[in-house]
Amino acid sequence: MGSIKETVYISHGSPTLSIDDSLPARHFLKSFTQKVSLSERPSSILVISAHWETDSPAVNLISGPNDTIYDFYGFPKPMYQIKYPALGAPKLARRVQELLQGSGFGMVNVDKNRGLDHGAWVPLMLMYPEADIPVCQLSVQTHKDGHHHFNMGKALAPLKEEGVLIIGSGSATHNLRILRETNSVASWAKEFDTWLRDALLDGRYEDVNNYLEKAPHAKLAQPHPDHFYPLHVAIGASGESSKAELIHHSWSLHALSYASYKFTSK
Repeated sequence: MGSIKETVYISHGSPTLSIDDSLPARHFLKSFTQKVSLSERPSSILVISAHWETDSPAVNLISGPNDTIYDFYGFPKPMYQIKYPALGAPKLARRVQELLQGSGFGMVNVDKNRGLDHGAWVPLMLMYPEADIPVCQLSVQTHKDGHHHFNMGKALAPLKEEGVLIIGSGSATHNLRILRETNSVASWAKEFDTWLRDALLDGRYEDVNNYLEKAPHAKLAQPHPDHFYPLHVAIGASGESSKAELIHHSWSLHALSYASYKFTSK
């Protein structure tokens, strides 16, 4: 079993990413294994999804195939017929529990019924369509802050030596109230997205942890932090001296950034 030096943050944007071939982000994810260099093929995948919020950290412990959760409403019927039956990763779930509890995160709950929500299965069905890599999910705690999630990532860093690919799945900007059908990009969204890119590429991870104070239009770009905290976990797991790389960038619906990043440990 080889080690993996990289962690990844994927902006999964709208659930329509699962069927809409007009989205550049869909084409990027479909070519992920060709375009994004990883040191090893993952033995298993840990996804920190924006769509699982809990009071304290929780992992799903599934022995057989993961159920596909359709946690969205009013979308085209074909989206509710997609299945992503990747096996669960029970040993990984227990290892995540062990690492987080050993690092002072208190009781880490285990959910033996929850499958994969669309923050996990939508990008994974494009990245690894064969569904042949076991997958475990980890929740976010939106009443906490960026430092909490960064430190969760630090605690999980040893998983990389065990062949685990750690993926944070959210959106670089995520204000659903302001989305609209237009090719223009909102100036505030562009400013926040540019600030984030510059901070990550410059290695200013502490600024990203303190984004509410440091970033322009932070509350407009991320009115609820659920889609941002998976990024902090991916950064923390990569190590404070890691190098960030922008691996995809596109926009849709006026203010939805699909910026995605890879973090490589030195």
